[in-house]
Amino acid sequence: MHNLLEKIFGWLYPLLRKMSFGETLSSYISLVINILILCVLAYFIYILFRLILVTVMAVVAKKTKTNFDDLLVSNQTAKYIAHLTPFLFIFKSVPVILENYVYWESVFGKLVGIYIILLTLWIVRSVLKAIRDYLKEQPRYSDKPIDSYIQVIMIVLWIFGVGVIISKIFDINTNTLFGTLGAISAIVILIFRDTILGFVASVQVSLNDMVRIGDWITFDKFGADGDVIEINLATVKVRNFDNTTTTIPTYSLISDSFRNWRGMLDSDGRRIKRHILVKAKSIRFLTEEDLDKMKEIQLISNYIDIRQDEINKYNKIYNVDKSLSINGRNMTNFGLFRKYITNYLENYPSLNKNMILLCRQLQPTAHGIPLEIYAFTKDQRFQEYEYVMADIFDHIIASISYFDLEIYEMPTDKNNFEA
Repeated sequence: MHNLLEKIFGWLYPLLRKMSFGETLSSYISLVINILILCVLAYFIYILFRLILVTVMAVVAKKTKTNFDDLLVSNQTAKYIAHLTPFLFIFKSVPVILENYVYWESVFGKLVGIYIILLTLWIVRSVLKAIRDYLKEQPRYSDKPIDSYIQVIMIVLWIFGVGVIISKIFDINTNTLFGTLGAISAIVILIFRDTILGFVASVQVSLNDMVRIGDWITFDKFGADGDVIEINLATVKVRNFDNTTTTIPTYSLISDSFRNWRGMLDSDGRRIKRHILVKAKSIRFLTEEDLDKMKEIQLISNYIDIRQDEINKYNKIYNVDKSLSINGRNMTNFGLFRKYITNYLENYPSLNKNMILLCRQLQPTAHGIPLEIYAFTKDQRFQEYEYVMADIFDHIIASISYFDLEIYEMPTDKNNFEA
């Protein structure tokens, strides 16, 4: 290679000397012309390699079934390689052209070498981006934090590249430089603390399968409530349901508490757990007249007959005095209402009957007695879930008056609203 470069750039100076040009003038003229020749050759090499690489990769991308080569083209890998080739030629040519200019040979040699290092890093980055995009398209890796791993690799390569650049600029041995960096590793760790913590968090999140891209998470500390759209080395991006984006530090996923709704979405139902408050004063025993009237409600008519027979037999066996309703066994409007709601839920088509389904009474409060619905919808989607839950409670609120019950409402003073 050196002999070839000598033939390309070494012919002009002897020729000028034979033509009786002075030594200094011959040197300057040959330098200028050789630089022009170098620029022309470098440009020609660039055009040639760019044409060959881009054409070849485009043809290969069309003929192959895999999408990886298409991603290499879209990330301009061939273009960067085409840029690298002429600069390698320039790097080899500078010592020949500037042989008599030691200082400038050192300066330009270092500048070209630095650019080659940076260009190599760009080529590696474009290949890694293509790998990242390819893996994201694979179902097996679509929910993995690929960005985090790519960023870690690039950080390591950039550290190595910057180290090599520094060693070239100051003529320091690379091993000596990295040995010195090892001695000041505590400072390096302090500078890259967030990056290191983010990398550790990304690995733990991936290995423990805590969060995947596409998961719905709720993180109250950061006001995040939506789908994870990106997991990288430093941050996790969440698209909230109002279409805003929340950025969460990756390390917070293992240091703080958050809620991942994936289990619910992967299950057979989404839970409804909501209650209404019933006035305690409206709860009472039911008379025979009340029961006869409520038998008109189809969902509990058979239950009333069966239950009434059981209660009458019990009261008869123990000679219960029914002049007072409190004596013996009785049905209450609240208990009958709970049975009605249970039957209503069991007949509701959008609820999953293979999961827990009940209507229960909770601990009485100062605002009334809570009556809670605990069930699971078949459809976990937000809109359908909200519709089913609203439809059920619409019916509960509308039907409670048929059992002579009242829903608690905070008392208001009309005088407070008068102007």
